[in-house]
Formats: sequence, C-alpha cells, structure tokens
Amino acid sequence: MNETNGDAALLARVAWLYYNDGLTQGEIGALLNLSRIKVSRLLEAGRTSGLIQLSINSREQGCLELETRMRAQFGLSDCRVIPESTSEDINMRVGQAAAQYLMQKLQPGDSLSVGWGETVAHSIRMLGYTAQERGVGLYSLTGGVKTYVEGMREANWHRNVNIIPAPLVVSTPELAQALMQEPSVSSLISKALEAEYKLVGIGGLSETATVVNQGYLAPGEIDPLRRLGARGDILCRFYDRTGQDISLPLHDCVVGVDLEQLRTSEKVIAAAGGPTKTGPILSALRGEIIDILVTDEPTALALLDAVEG
Repeated sequence: MNETNGDAALLARVAWLYYNDGLTQGEIGALLNLSRIKVSRLLEAGRTSGLIQLSINSREQGCLELETRMRAQFGLSDCRVIPESTSEDINMRVGQAAAQYLMQKLQPGDSLSVGWGETVAHSIRMLGYTAQERGVGLYSLTGGVKTYVEGMREANWHRNVNIIPAPLVVSTPELAQALMQEPSVSSLISKALEAEYKLVGIGGLSETATVVNQGYLAPGEIDPLRRLGARGDILCRFYDRTGQDISLPLHDCVVGVDLEQLRTSEKVIAAAGGPTKTGPILSALRGEIIDILVTDEPTALALLDAVEG
C-alpha cells in the first residue's frame, strides 16, 4: 500500500475501531465520515500490505495451522483438530467436536448417516436437539439395531430415525446377502449413502476395541487379524496399511455399507483420535476412505510426522 502519513493514520484508526472496539464498518463510516466501501477498502489494504497483522492468542492457533497442513498433506476436503487435553476422555471430546462441526454444516431438511461406536455415539447424543430443530433425518450405515437405538434414546432423537432392520453381523454369507437384497434394507442403504454427510468412527486393533466389546470378535482373534495385515476397521470392515479391504469371512456376514461404497461417497467424516488410532487413521487416509477428519492435536502431529518425517 502506497500510503501517505494521513492515510496511514486513518487506516490505523479504522483498524483500531474495527478490531479493538468491535464497531461495524457502517458505524466506523458514520463516525469518521467515510463510506462503508471506503472503510472496507482501507481494512483490506491494511491486511494485504501487512500494516494490519492479526495474532490469534488462543490454544486453537496451533490447531488451525495443523488443519491446513492436514488438508494439504492428505488431500482432505476439510479437517478439524482440537487441542490436546489429558483430563478428558478422548472419544468424548472428538465425538463432541464432530457434532459441533455438523451443527455448523447441516441445513434444515438435510440427512445424516452414521456408523456405530463410542466416538460416534457421543456425536449422536450431542446432535439430538439440533436434529430435532432442523428436521434432520438420521440413517444407519449398518445393521445393529440395539446399538443405534440405545444412542438415539439418550439423544432424544425420536423423529426421522431410519435404522437398517437387521443385525450388524449374521450367521452366514447367504443370510447377509438375502437381507441386503430385501427392499426395506437396500432402500435404507441407498438413502444412507445419499445423505449430505456420513459420520463414521475408526476402530483400532486391540482387545478393548469396539468390535470386541460389542461381541463381534473375540479378543483372541485380534492377533490373527494383525498377522493378516489388518490395521483398523470402519463399519466392521477391516483394511490393510494402504486402506484396502482384507479378505475375511467376517465381511461376507456384515449387513451394511462397505468400504468401496464409502470411498465413492462424498462428505464422509471420520471422528477418531488417540495414540492407538494413529495407524488406523493413517491407513484410512492412504486408502481415501474418508475425506473429512475430526481428530485431536497429538494425533494430527503423529500423522504428519509419519509421512513428513
């Protein structure tokens, strides 16, 4: 900006009134006898010239920088990183962050499809009121009625709820295939994939993983999965370090959306964080299963270190 001393003084006054005193551009114009357009141009000139430099004195500052790096490094369409905390449950915090993200994005009449698991359950609980107010429809991405119903009850999310009427895992591949072909099931899966946003968790490979706690796998089955190359799961579908499906008999018995369907969908949000999730998240990113990530600061740093270091 090629400014005279008078212009610089005027710009400084305008900037002070706008950023420090919180006046609107119209109020500043009336106070200094300037048009609102002139005020806007002065602020823009100050920003582009470096005369106005903004400093965000917040714990969030580093997280905002991490979000930019994450989007660039992994080709994400969006990313939310929350500050580190050692005093609160990571699944709860990341789940709530995902809910807050969706509160900003979901419009009246939109639909949201969800997976299952502890982190997603926290999101569903927090979204209940917003969903009711905006008439947001909820769809499950898999079977597993009991798991979803419990979460809905806690969220008071009584209307516009559409849950696939089947177990998550059935006894035989033939039964799973027959259920998936049922019009009542196939229709719900199609609508779930058409939802404006899809929210899933990312499971790690440990004896305390959700798939184990829910009884879909025995603790003794985790090590064999690791030896087969499994790094994590989404919707009870296990994938390798490159994010590609692993051939497992279990997959043939799952009722619900598979990884390839997620891969070809838009606005798939994964909410996950913590040291045990770094590997599973990285593999999911490599496989382009998700395109929006909500995580915490240490996990984001570990992910970037893994590819940049």
